[in-house]
Amino acid sequence: MIPLWFAEDIGDGDHTTLSCIPDNAFGKSQLIIKENGVLAGLEVAREIFRAFDPELKMTVFISDGTDVKIGDVAFVVEGKIRSLLQTERLMLNVMQRMSGIATRTREYVKALEGTRTRVLDTRKTTPGLRLLEKEAVRIGGGVNHRIGLFDMILLKDNHVDFAGGIPNAINRAKKYLKEKGKNLKIEIEVRNFDELNQVVQTGGVDRIMLDNFNPENTRKAVSIIDGKYEIESSGGITFDTMKAYADCGVDFISVGALTHSVKSLDMSFKAM
Repeated sequence: MIPLWFAEDIGDGDHTTLSCIPDNAFGKSQLIIKENGVLAGLEVAREIFRAFDPELKMTVFISDGTDVKIGDVAFVVEGKIRSLLQTERLMLNVMQRMSGIATRTREYVKALEGTRTRVLDTRKTTPGLRLLEKEAVRIGGGVNHRIGLFDMILLKDNHVDFAGGIPNAINRAKKYLKEKGKNLKIEIEVRNFDELNQVVQTGGVDRIMLDNFNPENTRKAVSIIDGKYEIESSGGITFDTMKAYADCGVDFISVGALTHSVKSLDMSFKAM
């Protein structure tokens, strides 16, 4: 992935740097935090520097997952100035994006303190950057849902409708796993109490997703499920309303906004 990133950014050469910086010039740059938040992406930054120029030396002062404030210096990198300049924007793009996600996730996690509920990410990620964005959620204290379509069965509304209903969807999923010799958890989305009752009667799942249930109906659903399955709330839940769902006793709240509409954390990479 990193070679593709460099190919996109540098192309046939960083002609600005090549034209004005001698090949034998050495220097240092520091990553300066310009906005309060949570730091994330150090290991990816290290790999970016290493991939471009193994001679670059990175000295880290602040670790991933740490709360940072304006003016903090996260790390210093020393080596060829040409290398510092050509890796600057790629490293910043990754660090700023991941730190923004970690910062937002930490806000959700703190808001849920005192409850049993954990915040989940979703597949609403940037194509090609999913693993980095989900790692940022983890660094911020959130929990990764499935990584993709391959590591869990999640029977959503369209699957249920195309399969001909709740029992068909569950039974076909169980049969498939048995035939393929796979050990994957099964989660199913329900849109109303009729579907919820069908799931409870059918059984054979690990988690039930309550889609667009309001807090009152969520509390009722939690009572019906009665601890038999993990419970995830999803759909229409905001930062301001999620505590009401957590107070109902759900295990998870999934939040697409952790990755699909987060603001990057401001930072800069400046010469010393």
